[in-house]
Amino acid sequence: MLLVTGANGQLGRELRLLLGESAVYAGRAELDITSEKAVKAFFAENPCEFVINCAAYTAVDKAEDDAETADRVNRLGPELLARYGRRIIQISTDYVFSGESCRPYREEDATNPLSVYGKTKLAGEEAVLSEAETAVIIRTAWLYSAFGANFVKTMRRLGAERKSLGVVFDQTGTPTYAADLAAAIVAILPQITPGSREVYHYSNEGVTSWYDFACAVMEESSLSCDVRPIESAEYPTRAVRPAYSVLNKGKIKRRFGLAVPHWRDGLRRCAAAMEA
Repeated sequence: MLLVTGANGQLGRELRLLLGESAVYAGRAELDITSEKAVKAFFAENPCEFVINCAAYTAVDKAEDDAETADRVNRLGPELLARYGRRIIQISTDYVFSGESCRPYREEDATNPLSVYGKTKLAGEEAVLSEAETAVIIRTAWLYSAFGANFVKTMRRLGAERKSLGVVFDQTGTPTYAADLAAAIVAILPQITPGSREVYHYSNEGVTSWYDFACAVMEESSLSCDVRPIESAEYPTRAVRPAYSVLNKGKIKRRFGLAVPHWRDGLRRCAAAMEA
């Protein structure tokens, strides 16, 4: 049996659709991953073949003023799941990088997170690699789906409400449709080597800016809202974002034989799912 934590989030919901009754699903109400007592008791009663940890503190700006909670969810939680679950897929983020690169980041590139969110997610990676018997870290980026709150749903809402809006053009990365990441996770599960501890990158293919992504959302959603490119300085945020966070996916594609869809294809399928 598999355990999916963070089961009510974007990725957790997509995994539910693919895994069905072959997994146990736990949200915050079912399992407090930051409580050692709760985690230890859960695994004593529910032996699991693998843990897929989708739980995370993802309020990037709020984390700057709530570092303790972010650390408990993003570092301590994964550490406990790895310690007692032993075999884990941990979902991480492009925010572990500074964004100063001029080429897509590889797994072995030096990390240098600029935000509390990025720092706590990196600490979670390190804890999992230290505690787990078998560990797969998957760093992803710009995640969205038909579930939960995300950039695509925000743009669709604002696009229906406004005639125009400004979106930053000087932050570059790759949007990732959570359904594609979920499918990749399901595909690699039976191929993971017992006792291995590896870091991989997964996002959709291609490169874009938040501005171009917003334009594509409007196009796929048949909205006439005029999207204007603005600089990050015109839209200040509490947390610093990496200006460039494109991920090199060569390692995960070679190791597991994955075919990765382009981000426009993922967006098209997500938009259709939202309209269904």
